[in-house]
Amino acid sequence: MSIKVNNITKLYGEQRALDDVSFEVNSGEIVGFLGPNGAGKSTMMKILTCFIPQSSGTASVCGYDISEQSLEVRKNVGYLPEHNPLYTEMYIKEYLEFIAGLHHLKNVKQRIAEMIEMTGLQVEQKKKIGALSKGYRQRVGLAQALIHDPKVLILDEPTTGLDPNQLTEIRHLIKEIGKQKTVMLSTHIMQEVEAICDRVIIVNNGKIVANDITSVLQNYQSQNKQVITVEFDKQTYLADLKTITGVVDAKNSKGNVWHIEANTDKDIRTDIFQFAVKKGMAVLTLNKEEQKLEDVFKELTK
Repeated sequence: MSIKVNNITKLYGEQRALDDVSFEVNSGEIVGFLGPNGAGKSTMMKILTCFIPQSSGTASVCGYDISEQSLEVRKNVGYLPEHNPLYTEMYIKEYLEFIAGLHHLKNVKQRIAEMIEMTGLQVEQKKKIGALSKGYRQRVGLAQALIHDPKVLILDEPTTGLDPNQLTEIRHLIKEIGKQKTVMLSTHIMQEVEAICDRVIIVNNGKIVANDITSVLQNYQSQNKQVITVEFDKQTYLADLKTITGVVDAKNSKGNVWHIEANTDKDIRTDIFQFAVKKGMAVLTLNKEEQKLEDVFKELTK
């Protein structure tokens, strides 16, 4: 077990940033830690990386207690905070050498070269950090988080401000890192979670409201809520479509194309087809839309 959290509560005065939170992250997992702004994501990450203490509860990383063995925890954790703090007057290699020194690493030059290659910093490696774009600064942040070869990587909003090309590259890098290490990351980009995370934990108002495998969570409501897109060869009307069992609403987008919303545990595509036959219409297209993680997130945190 890489991360184990038991009944963690964090108080800021009378405000409960975290309220009796418990969860586990297994070795080799990539877990998305999600929630709206102010839900407690960054607070939990700061507690797990020993930046701030919890008010109550216990947690361990790689078997080391965050309160009693914080130095051992830090040796085993790589952390990229939300607001990536870097020494902008330093050159990239100079900064990574400084971080390597803090970790008392051997073969420093070799390790720096490995990090520069792994994070795609070769083109910019001779520049000062202050001269780098947002995307390359994030790469430097990842390099410092990885340089001591930690078993656990905790990333708070690692792709904020990146362009589409940089997003793809950083996602690929995190996916590759996740093959060898445990990764816990927070983000507001649901496509990112769907693309790289094995499991999702959602927090809202300091409490966990969901904790499941990504594919399972995507189908959170799919058994009783479904949206069907259908195109008929003839005109039909909303009142007629609502006669189909389970249909609660329908919207006409263009021509004879309808987006039908249903609230039933039965797949209504057969009923839609039979409806068309009774009306003397042909079905040109019939598609059941997949549940999006973003919809589930909105439902659980609204």
